[in-house]
Amino acid sequence: MVSRQHGFTILELTMTIALLGALSAMAIPAFNGYLDRAKVNRAIGEIGRVSVELYRWRTNNNGAFPATLAAANITLGVDPWGNAYTYLDATGAAPAALRKDATNRPVNSDFDLYSKGPDGATALVFSASDAADDVVRANNGAYIGPAADY
Repeated sequence: MVSRQHGFTILELTMTIALLGALSAMAIPAFNGYLDRAKVNRAIGEIGRVSVELYRWRTNNNGAFPATLAAANITLGVDPWGNAYTYLDATGAAPAALRKDATNRPVNSDFDLYSKGPDGATALVFSASDAADDVVRANNGAYIGPAADY
């Protein structure tokens, strides 16, 4: 009587491993892209929330924005990449200290609030490479998002 063994050949195993490798090569970057978008969206939400709190504070304090977030009792932890958010009252700031768009015009006239993004570096002009990944507030809050998209 002939005994037949059941199992996989080396070719079948190799093909299965190659297929799994190809699927992983597509899935991992897609998942990392999802995580990156989630971090940007979290920063956008936090900047939006603090913007509302700053306007509420201004309403209760003679129309002026606070010099610091701490002065307004606003606590804002670190951004999704572990860096501190940056706040500047633009109403009393020197024009050279204000962040600017690609045409060198200040992007806010009330206050500036932004995250330095994944690289933790920034520049005053949005078109600079260090500022491209920043999550910014511009047009006095009409835009909140990546500086590269502004």
